[in-house]
Amino acid sequence: MKILLAPLFFLTTLAVSAENTTPSFDAAAAERFARLALACVDKEFPNHINHVLNSDADVAPPRQLTPAFCGCYDWHSSVHGHWLLVRLVRKFPDASFVGPARAALRKSLTAENLKQEAVYLRGEGRASFERPYGLAWLLQLSAELREWDDPQAREMLANLHPLEETALERLKTWLPKLSHPVRIGEHAQTAFSLGLMLDYARIIDDKDLVKLLTDSARKFYLADKNGPLAYEPSGEDFLSPCLGEADVMRRVLSSNEFADWLKKFMPQLPTKATADWLPIVVSPDPSDPKLAHLDGLNLSRAWMLEGILSALPPKDPRRPALAAAAEAHRRAGLAAVTGEHYEGGHWLGSFAVYLVTQRGIQFDQRK
Repeated sequence: MKILLAPLFFLTTLAVSAENTTPSFDAAAAERFARLALACVDKEFPNHINHVLNSDADVAPPRQLTPAFCGCYDWHSSVHGHWLLVRLVRKFPDASFVGPARAALRKSLTAENLKQEAVYLRGEGRASFERPYGLAWLLQLSAELREWDDPQAREMLANLHPLEETALERLKTWLPKLSHPVRIGEHAQTAFSLGLMLDYARIIDDKDLVKLLTDSARKFYLADKNGPLAYEPSGEDFLSPCLGEADVMRRVLSSNEFADWLKKFMPQLPTKATADWLPIVVSPDPSDPKLAHLDGLNLSRAWMLEGILSALPPKDPRRPALAAAAEAHRRAGLAAVTGEHYEGGHWLGSFAVYLVTQRGIQFDQRK
């Protein structure tokens, strides 16, 4: 099924000025993103399953192994596809897509399905399953449900609890043992997931988890200097290693501390209002599952740049360059969310919604 979302619509409806951090985002735009998620949250095949077989008993289709999150091509995309639906229903409770979105969520996030998900995650040989990217998105789903004052949300949150607790146990066991950060532009990147997890920890007010995450970020990144931004992107990146690192550190440091840290980490940032210092990227083949990653890189760069901007002092001279690059990447990224190819359509909508609803910068995250 092809879902074509007109690029010109996004470039007009979702356009934002260089220093305007409150983009225009209406129910019509939300409808198009919601349709992308609804087209795949229960679409089991094709499925790229990352599955450890311990015996013949583990040979089973995704709907039996992970019944809540068996759609959207892979587990993590299904998780953030469900997050997308929750977020948009919260933002636009009277929109036309709300009924189908609620029905899809109700079908997936049952107590029975999520108990089986927890059983699967605890299975032998699965200590690294979806760690950290998919598990971090799972915590974002939990956080979104917590902030939604709705009876269905409370029921789904209760159903999610066993899987949420299992994911937290995995992450809390893993992080203290991680000796070095993972500095790549794909799922295993440490910085991006730390940011998602830190937002979750602050939303649920888990001070011990906040401390673990902030201590980890400081251990991994505080002493970093001269980030090699010129080496980016790699050919299959959908996250920026350098910008991702800065985006998590702005969650950890005070505004002035972050400004000083950024001078050492990205001394190459210009002070002129130009976007040329960080060229946008173009996927050479949006129908290729890996090459389509570059379309998502524009979106994630945009929200990371906006996050960096949100933490810098108002008169910081680097703001114009950061704002110009954020706007250029926002426009390019949103224009690529067409749904023409399932290889990108199954996940780009979530990245677009994360960007345009400013999920990562909706409050002062350093308090």
